Amino acid sequence: MLGILRQKVGAGSSSAMILGQRIRPATSAMRGLASSAKEMTVRDALNSALDEEMSADPKVFLMGEEVGEYQGAYKITKGLLDKYGPDRVRDTPITEAGFTGIGVGAAYYGLKPVIEFMTFNFSMQAIDHIINSAAKSNYMSAGQINVPIVFRGPNGAAAGVGAQHSQCYAAWYATCPGLKVLTPYSSEDARGLLKAAIRDPDPVVFLENEILYGESFPISAEVLDSSFCLPIGKAKIEREGKDVTITAFSKMVGYSLQAAEILAKEGISAEVINLRSIRPLDRKTINDSVRKTNRLVTVEEGFPQHGVGAEICASVVEDSFGYLDAPVERIAGADVPMPYAANLERLAVPQVQQSFSCWFLPIDLVIGCATYFLVICFYRSKILFVQQREHATELPHWLQVLNFTTSTQKFLRIEEVSRLYIISLLILSGEELLVK
Repeated sequence: MLGILRQKVGAGSSSAMILGQRIRPATSAMRGLASSAKEMTVRDALNSALDEEMSADPKVFLMGEEVGEYQGAYKITKGLLDKYGPDRVRDTPITEAGFTGIGVGAAYYGLKPVIEFMTFNFSMQAIDHIINSAAKSNYMSAGQINVPIVFRGPNGAAAGVGAQHSQCYAAWYATCPGLKVLTPYSSEDARGLLKAAIRDPDPVVFLENEILYGESFPISAEVLDSSFCLPIGKAKIEREGKDVTITAFSKMVGYSLQAAEILAKEGISAEVINLRSIRPLDRKTINDSVRKTNRLVTVEEGFPQHGVGAEICASVVEDSFGYLDAPVERIAGADVPMPYAANLERLAVPQVQQSFSCWFLPIDLVIGCATYFLVICFYRSKILFVQQREHATELPHWLQVLNFTTSTQKFLRIEEVSRLYIISLLILSGEELLVK
């Protein structure tokens, strides 16, 4: 990931980036929340959100495999069976199609089911109920039927769980009208977005990440308040910057923040946007940022083709193309099913220590190339510039492009490189230019 960013914004050295990935795991030091005395894990944030919403609204109930007696495969529902009883915390057989259909029917009736998939890979067993029953009912009934249901569970790669348990479904569900798709990163996201999802009158796909469950994040008193709720469809700028915009969601936000921290030491200021909501997508925040930084790198762990990054690229090209100083760069997982072997698994997902191809070039390289072109030009024309300008005190106008006002900076914008290249071509094609 770093490699792509460096080349996108102009870093001097490159890192080792592998395949289609470009990033590394997040650490607790890179969290974009306001400082606070208290910390909370994502697991506890999700648990508290469920608890508070069940306490506030008796229509809310939980259903899924092992959510009751076992307290959830990842302990997200810990303590809820004892508090609310088996009527509202219901264990189910391993039949995703069955209990998802029951959940959709309950939502038709006016209840607010929260359906847990042990992993979103298993949601494929219930795709007919999610898409054809839940997502389309409001449209097909001319707005007369709402389906207030939440589908939640871990999404994307974990560690050593193979191709059938590692896929990211953000882009899959984001293509479907009638669904909202949320992707929390921090504890603040987890609490605020899950509450918003449960309160929403329409079906919400809530994509968590297994790796983040145990991560602790600073959390404020405002976030801990039972009334706290985040708006659906609004992204968060986790880190402000001026040189490049990085968009990411779920655990890739942490990777991006870590990459931004490293880039800052090299003089590159990266703005990191936590998307939070994939559908609806906060296009305004993204485009406003790109119009400020003039560069965009999208980061996701899912497949590169037809992904979330591709949709963001399309939006920016449609709305902010004239502001781009360089092509948009997409960072994604490798275009293969997830390998089981640990060494291959690392190659299939973005890592921080990977190369970013960027549209800033090191100034030493640019000046060196320009000088090379000019020396050849002078030699070919057999004219010494100094002889032609023996009384001159400054460079001629057409060479003043080399007198950079940004000489203290490490990198040149792509348009500056283009000017050097064009001038070199003009010199090579018109020797008379040098003697006028």
